[in-house]
Amino acid sequence: MEKKALVDHMVNHHQVSVRKASAAVCLPRSTKSYQTQRKRNDEDVIEKLARLTEKHPTIGFWQSFYRIRNEGATDNHKRVYRIYAKMKLNIRRRAKKRLPARVKQVLHQPTLPNQVWSMDYMTDSLWDGRKFRTLNIIDDFNRQVLAVEVDTSLPALRVIRLLERLQKERKLPEMIRVDNGPEFISSKLDMWCKDHKIQLIFIRPGKPTENAFVERFNGSFRRELLNAYVFRSLSEVRILANEYVDDYNNSRPHKALNYKTPIEYLNYEFKE
Repeated sequence: MEKKALVDHMVNHHQVSVRKASAAVCLPRSTKSYQTQRKRNDEDVIEKLARLTEKHPTIGFWQSFYRIRNEGATDNHKRVYRIYAKMKLNIRRRAKKRLPARVKQVLHQPTLPNQVWSMDYMTDSLWDGRKFRTLNIIDDFNRQVLAVEVDTSLPALRVIRLLERLQKERKLPEMIRVDNGPEFISSKLDMWCKDHKIQLIFIRPGKPTENAFVERFNGSFRRELLNAYVFRSLSEVRILANEYVDDYNNSRPHKALNYKTPIEYLNYEFKE
């Protein structure tokens, strides 16, 4: 039982004075007589702090406090910090990288080779549990697989290096369709594409069908290679991936290409 409750019990049931009862339980009389003030509504400060930290996720307490004061609030820093800490804003949080709004893009149907390429990543693991990734690039015109790069890490600079390698073999595209992965939204890749007059087309987050051509290849690649074999090393993955790409481009008929292979369709469309 709390000391205040004990004092009340002694006063009400044993006719002891407040002074004696307080002394008996070592409770100052001022504490006994203190009346809790009505709590102020914190909603206004909570709303202001939430709005500020949502718009400016990297600012700290003092920036938040003075911004609120400049808006005309009269709350002192102790009250604002109490609410700031209660909202756990004093704990350093890693702000998410914000993506610009992506507008729905009509799936462009190229009429010539090297108008539109599509790129996408896939992930799998070796027998020992190590993860690896593949970077798949196709030409949307004839569904030809231009490259399947395999490694444990494929950052933006590696993407650029692969595109430069393809540049030696063929003309670079006018557009490249990608998702919003960190490698594709990299400033390095963006600058490289601008330097080479390539337009990066970003699909909307969670809408893989807007990158349907490479997703169609990914499904076959997953089902017929990655899920069909156990890989003990990256070299095994690269060897089998190269064999798969060669078969896909030269021997696999595609319904969308009138049951021609990608290479046959290309030669048929541009035969002399």
